[in-house]
Amino acid sequence: MKEIEEKIKPLFMQKRVARNVELYLEGLLGNEPRKTGWMRAEAAGDKGPWKQQAILGRRKWEADRLRDTVREYVVEEFGEKEGIVVIDETGFLKKGKASCGVGSQYTGSVGKVTNCQIGVFATYVTSKGYAFIDRKLYLPKEWTEDQARRAAANIPVEKEFSTKPTIARKMIEEAIETKVPFSWVTADSVYGVSEMTETLRKALKGYVLGTTSTRQYHFLDDKKKELQITTAAELASKVPARHWQRLSAGEGTKGARLYDWAYFEWNDVDVSQYNKNHTGIWTSGLLIRRNIEDGKCSYYMTWGPKTTSLQTLVDVAGARWRIEESFETAKNEFGLDHNETRSWHGWHRHVSLVMLAFALLAVIRYRVNHSPLHKKSRTNLPLPSRLWFVGLSRKFDALSPA
Repeated sequence: MKEIEEKIKPLFMQKRVARNVELYLEGLLGNEPRKTGWMRAEAAGDKGPWKQQAILGRRKWEADRLRDTVREYVVEEFGEKEGIVVIDETGFLKKGKASCGVGSQYTGSVGKVTNCQIGVFATYVTSKGYAFIDRKLYLPKEWTEDQARRAAANIPVEKEFSTKPTIARKMIEEAIETKVPFSWVTADSVYGVSEMTETLRKALKGYVLGTTSTRQYHFLDDKKKELQITTAAELASKVPARHWQRLSAGEGTKGARLYDWAYFEWNDVDVSQYNKNHTGIWTSGLLIRRNIEDGKCSYYMTWGPKTTSLQTLVDVAGARWRIEESFETAKNEFGLDHNETRSWHGWHRHVSLVMLAFALLAVIRYRVNHSPLHKKSRTNLPLPSRLWFVGLSRKFDALSPA
């Protein structure tokens, strides 16, 4: 905890503000099932939630600087050249119309259209662990075009409407600019659009992006010597039995996530046409995942070096479960969806602090599991930190291993 406190102190001009932020963070890491201002205040020894509320709404500090600190911390601890950036969104159920970005919109969190906020997130995944590195609140058009609502929620004047794929693309660009080491990006079909794929190709980043069963593909029929059009679903139905390979997409709570996989390779391209500073043959393709039990298929557009193995593509596709696990853990254990403010700044501040709490736990877990020295050092911690550490055991169980 001391390590994190030293990292975030420069973000705050006053020591008491920094200390209140540390208490807020400790509240998120506590065992209370709800992370309300009153509960965090009680854990901090305050008479009321006013200091907690001030951290989110009235103090002047930049949530993006804290986000940057979290990203740097995660990369410092987990960074690998073959890292994977996973993009996904999650919903925050709300009542009323005042919370920034709230509206009637679909969220996979409950599988239907409901009154909620939508946050787009990026999780960084390597063999060492995984944690959030970015987040942005999605603003529907009815918010960006309504000046009264913008003013009430303190939305910065420069914030304009952006689609979710545009938000995701900007996250990828920021990750590249800040030198996050990664080779792959994966996301569901919402993000498998041209603006995302073009950005990744120019940056020489591979991708495994979800696509629909009706997506059309063009190919040259060798027998008829003419161009044919087919869909992903039609291709899946024609895969010979011997061409399906049963592979694991990673470990889950019940063991290996086994599926049958098939792969169609499309075009070989010299990457110099996207980036003049590099040469080499990369390949686009269609990856198909078939459920062993019911035979239902999922589809992915792929792009990567010609030498990429099928297992690597499967591993990248499987990394998407990490962000789903991250959402579940962050909501159940760190109060990701317990934000009590209505403003743009309040949402990003709370979520950034939750990201920090999640990253801290992920790093501690990795260190404990891989270093006998850290296992022994727990008994040498100051009493408050030792008690806090012991209280994390349930949270450790909620965080899946890398």
